[in-house]
Amino acid sequence: MAWDTTKTKRLLLEAAVEEFAAHGPEGGRIDRIAAAAGVNKERIYPYFGGKRQLFDAVVQRELEQLAAAVPMEEDGRPVELPEYAGRVFDYHLAHPHLLRLLQWEALYGEVAAPVAGEELRAAYYAEKVSALARARGEGADAVRGGVPLSPGDLLYAVVALAGWQFAVPQLARMILGGTADEDPAARRAAVVELVRRLGV
Repeated sequence: MAWDTTKTKRLLLEAAVEEFAAHGPEGGRIDRIAAAAGVNKERIYPYFGGKRQLFDAVVQRELEQLAAAVPMEEDGRPVELPEYAGRVFDYHLAHPHLLRLLQWEALYGEVAAPVAGEELRAAYYAEKVSALARARGEGADAVRGGVPLSPGDLLYAVVALAGWQFAVPQLARMILGGTADEDPAARRAAVVELVRRLGV
């Protein structure tokens, strides 16, 4: 019987998501990932090279899934920025592990050092920034209160507004009186309205 490499890789990646979200790239255990995947742990090394490379592959795969699920443009037309923010919020609500993975990546990386796949990831965000610039219909930065706001500034603000309460739920609990998953409709509505009030 031929070995199904694609299926084995997929099973390992799927099993690694929760393990790394909970324990990070250092605390995650290869044996637990392999057991959850139903795969011999020796398969990880030829497919991914090692634990850190598997972690990097998991982060890249999860970001690709976010990109596919929440595009900035649909059918050649831009998604309104407040609605885009709502969709990013929805994605994080349904996939809380993504921000935990990104936090682990930040904790175990060096601030100035590139992360795995950074060039590809930066290109992905550059496409979103370009889409936002096209949607705004302007080549120059907008000025609000005398401060220039580039499309990159706006995209970063939207990403932060939509995701920060999932990244640090303890602050949401203390400041807002509850976490996002306790009243997601109200929290989503607030994110959408905040982005709408950016006036772009």
